[in-house]
Amino acid sequence: MVAIKEEEMAEETTVGDVKLVELSYEAKCALTIPIAKPLAPKKLSKKLYKCCKAAAKTKSAKRGTKEVLKSMRKGEKGFVVIAGDVSPIDVISHFPALCEEHKLPYVYVPTRSDLGAAIGSNTPCSIVMVPKGEEYKDKYKDCVKSIKELPSIYT
Repeated sequence: MVAIKEEEMAEETTVGDVKLVELSYEAKCALTIPIAKPLAPKKLSKKLYKCCKAAAKTKSAKRGTKEVLKSMRKGEKGFVVIAGDVSPIDVISHFPALCEEHKLPYVYVPTRSDLGAAIGSNTPCSIVMVPKGEEYKDKYKDCVKSIKELPSIYT
């Protein structure tokens, strides 16, 4: 269990009469599922979201379990970003093994809502596959390099 100070828990903003509460990155990480490893640090999460956004602009990002699974079976290359707060866990529990089998780098991010927002969707998204693309190749290479530097759960 992660100990979080109360002042680090959330950030409050007021819009008119409505008070909005945004959880901090540490609070979001504390709410992730137990299998969410490797979990991207805050800086890498931002890079991943930017790369996902660039891929979504070119309409090449695959979102959702069905679409990502179909792309993996077809042999498409890229990296996979999985949300760490998916419930039930069974929805995404088989993807890390599939990524290892297909030699695709994968990483978890804290929330589905942030992942959905990164690809320009109003609904939360549990998994996104970012294929190689010419328009965002620098961001792509940087993200893949950073994902591969994360500690592996198999060592």
